[in-house]
Amino acid sequence: MNQPLLTPPQGPLQVPTTSSAAEVTFSLIIPTYKESGNVAKIVAQLTKLLDGFIFEDYELILVDDDSPDLTWKVAQDLMSEYPQLRVMRRQRERGLSSAVIRGWQAAKGKILGVIDADLQHPPEVLLKLLQATLDGADLAVASRHVEGGGVSDWSIVRRLLSRGAQVLGLIVCPAVVGRVSDPMSGYFMVRRSAIAGYTLNPVGYKILLEVIGRGNIGDIAEVGYVFQERESGESKVTWKQYFEYLGHLARLRSRGRIARLRQKFPTKRFFRYGLVGLSGVFVDMIILYLLHGLLGWGLTTSKIIAAEAAIISNFIWNDIWTFADLVGKQRGRSNQLKRLLKFNTICILGLFFDVLLLNVLFNWVFDQNLPYLANLIAIGLVAIWNFWLNLKLNWRVTAVTQ
Repeated sequence: MNQPLLTPPQGPLQVPTTSSAAEVTFSLIIPTYKESGNVAKIVAQLTKLLDGFIFEDYELILVDDDSPDLTWKVAQDLMSEYPQLRVMRRQRERGLSSAVIRGWQAAKGKILGVIDADLQHPPEVLLKLLQATLDGADLAVASRHVEGGGVSDWSIVRRLLSRGAQVLGLIVCPAVVGRVSDPMSGYFMVRRSAIAGYTLNPVGYKILLEVIGRGNIGDIAEVGYVFQERESGESKVTWKQYFEYLGHLARLRSRGRIARLRQKFPTKRFFRYGLVGLSGVFVDMIILYLLHGLLGWGLTTSKIIAAEAAIISNFIWNDIWTFADLVGKQRGRSNQLKRLLKFNTICILGLFFDVLLLNVLFNWVFDQNLPYLANLIAIGLVAIWNFWLNLKLNWRVTAVTQ
């Protein structure tokens, strides 16, 4: 005889402060849609891991959006074999983010988590996340962009889209996106007390930004993981999700409900980066003077060459000094070349704004009388751009050994 299904909660997407049922330490939500081929394997793996870590002090809640392949029914048939498994079939709502929150609303855990059912999130990382939360973190995030993290086989286009989304997030909503290295992660856990009572209103398929932006999140821990390719089923990532992500950023930005960030600013690293940048200013100014002032080359051409020389000089010093602790974990010529290419790409984006600002200042502000002052001001304005993006996107990314 099949075990009964959970009744989907109704009303606002708000996690209660406490559960009406007997509490457990950990509740893990598995949102699904057309994942019948993966359910048995993911439930078996998670049960084995958690039984060995917090035996019977957890629950797995599979929330299915009424899949046409009867994913919910496959999971329901497993409930007699796995006592910690509960299943919810949603017939009136759709969407991964709301599925996660509805699962949290029905959960009994003091710690609430989420993992995909498609086996792209390695289950073994779960215990590291849980330990980090038990050790005091309000939020523990599995990240592709810290030590031990990466992606297994992504195309260049997908990598660019992922990075582009993060860059946009840093620009539009830096106080939220900047708190974690992988804001697009869908694999994390959070203390109930950090989000209870807050009305969540996520857009699209990513909920982490909503948790950080709306909740009372203090300490954050990050654990590296390698994003795997699907074993079965179909990907649900479409262009629509990227547009929804942009809408979500705009919503978080406009509401301004970002409190108690308590993020420690990397003062020492910033100071070193600033000194390196200052040395790059001298390289830039000297070469600009030689090419434009002495040889009479055009201002824009001279500026581009001068800036590229400064970029290479800055990279060398940042690699051996500013980010030396991170470089020690990414040794090898190939990793260094990757860092140089990333650094150069980020700086070239800054160079675009640098050249634009230089020409605006030179031609309209200073009336073509002070080209070097215009150049100095342009460099200063762009320096913040380069530091922020390099801190979040370059040296924090590690290579993955397959």
